[in-house]
Amino acid sequence: MLPHELPVSPGEWPRSVGSLTLSLPDPEGVDAVLRWRNDPAVTEWLIQTRINPDSLKKEWLSSLTNPLQHVVIAWLGDEVVASGSLWIVDGMGQTHGDPEAYSSREAGIDYLVDPRHRGRGFASRIAGVMLGLAFDEFHLRRVTAGCFADNHASRRVLEKSGMRLEQYGVRDS
Repeated sequence: MLPHELPVSPGEWPRSVGSLTLSLPDPEGVDAVLRWRNDPAVTEWLIQTRINPDSLKKEWLSSLTNPLQHVVIAWLGDEVVASGSLWIVDGMGQTHGDPEAYSSREAGIDYLVDPRHRGRGFASRIAGVMLGLAFDEFHLRRVTAGCFADNHASRRVLEKSGMRLEQYGVRDS
C-alpha cells in the first residue's frame, strides 16, 4: 500500500479493549493527556522530556487527516488514562530494486500511561491495538518500538505484545 492508499482513520472508532475505550484524538482528550504528559513520573523514560502543549495538540489533531500518523486516547470511564501512537515510515533499505515495494511498509509505536494508572495492563492493551492496526489493517511488514534498558515495565509490555529485543544500546541516548 502506498501512502496515498492508506486510510486516514482505519476501522471503527471508538474501540473497546478490556476496560478501556480507545478513541481518536479530540481537544478534550488531548487536554486531558496534557495534564499529566510533562509529569516527571512520565518523562523519566522519554527522550523528549518536555513538550510544548500547543505543539502536541496541533500534531495530534492533525493526525486525524494524516494517513502516516495515528494517535489514540485511552479512556477509563470518563477519565483519560493513557495514549498510543503509530507512525508509518518507509522500510529502511528494503526496496530490493523496487522502490515502491516497501514504501511506507514499516511503523513505530509508543504508549504513555498516566502514572496514577500504571501497572493495570493499559500499556499492553494499547500496544496490542497499535500492532493490530499496523499488521491487520495497514498490512505493514515491520513494527518497532524503543525503550530504555532500565525501563523494565515497558520492555515487558513489548515482550508480552510479541515483540523481540533486536538492539541493546549502551549510552545510546
